[in-house]
Amino acid sequence: MKARFLNSMQEALGLVRLGQLQQATQLIQQSLQRDLRQGGRAANETNDNVIEAQFVRKSNQPASEPLKPTETGQLAECFEQVNKPSIGQEAQFLTRNFSNEYGSRDYKLYIPSSYTDQPLPLVVMLHGCTQNAEDFALGTAMNQFAEQYGVLVAYPNQAKSANSKSCWNWYKVKNQQTHRGEPALIAGLTRTIMQNHYVDAKRVYIAGLSAGGAMAAIMGATYPELYAAVGVHSGLAAGSATNVIAALAAMRQGSHNVQATEQYPVFVPTIVFHGDQDPVVNLKNAEQVFAQAKQRLEASNDAYFNTEQTTTNPAGARAYTRTQMKDEKGQTQIDYWLVHGAGHAWSGGEVRGSHVDPTGPNASEAMLSFFLEHSLS
Repeated sequence: MKARFLNSMQEALGLVRLGQLQQATQLIQQSLQRDLRQGGRAANETNDNVIEAQFVRKSNQPASEPLKPTETGQLAECFEQVNKPSIGQEAQFLTRNFSNEYGSRDYKLYIPSSYTDQPLPLVVMLHGCTQNAEDFALGTAMNQFAEQYGVLVAYPNQAKSANSKSCWNWYKVKNQQTHRGEPALIAGLTRTIMQNHYVDAKRVYIAGLSAGGAMAAIMGATYPELYAAVGVHSGLAAGSATNVIAALAAMRQGSHNVQATEQYPVFVPTIVFHGDQDPVVNLKNAEQVFAQAKQRLEASNDAYFNTEQTTTNPAGARAYTRTQMKDEKGQTQIDYWLVHGAGHAWSGGEVRGSHVDPTGPNASEAMLSFFLEHSLS
């Protein structure tokens, strides 16, 4: 059977387990139609299981059988053989598709070589405008760190049909609400990965760049029960705009309409990265992300919080000022990295990807370290 067809059938099984029978039926029908249209052409495709060499630490043990989805429910016989896990499994970078009533999106899923039958953390990465999953994975090198720390990473692809420049539509009202629009689509994709793989449900995180960062902020605000921490790189606070004109104005000078705590009351630990010379998304937006998180943190807890600020000037790299809000136990709840001299780019990124600044502090490593310090209660 073709790899893409098998992937679609696996996603359909996940929808069935979630009780979404109509969506599962629709996905199966779409897959069958696509399979018929393509004929035998896809038989020669191998991209679904390509391991990108720059991201993978090869195992010394021979690879045997591939990965197993979640322990809930029994798979059909044809899926058991394809998805059974084994210790020593090589890392994989798979192409998947997710569909629900809010739309359909392709995504890439990185599965580290340490994946067996023990739940691992999951990080969802939302690319910026003009980017895609592969480009974002290359530029952030998040797979490299995920392999090191033993983390699954998902990279949803925004559809061209949804936005001609592949931007997440963070400024639309329907995309700033729970159970609607793109937030419901991304949350559904996240839950399906959790259903189909061994994922630690208490350690699921989301991060993004630019429009993806703005959407990550919205995801933390609308689904605080799903994500244990949020990373916003060169993005905007939740509720910064409700139309295109307001979005462009907010990007240039910050928002005048950031939603108050009453609309998004639950605090989610937040890490922020922003360049102080960003010509696309004004620095004021990072300050508003920080202020919004701070407001929620203080409103959700009567405990004392200490604010620490340090400036670091590493040799051969960009200086940065780091502002941390720590709780009474010393755990950082908000971590704001202001990168001096940096523009609109992923700090510490790899030049193989777009919109990266390799001279800055490494945002991928900093975010992953921050994420792994937090879990849902």
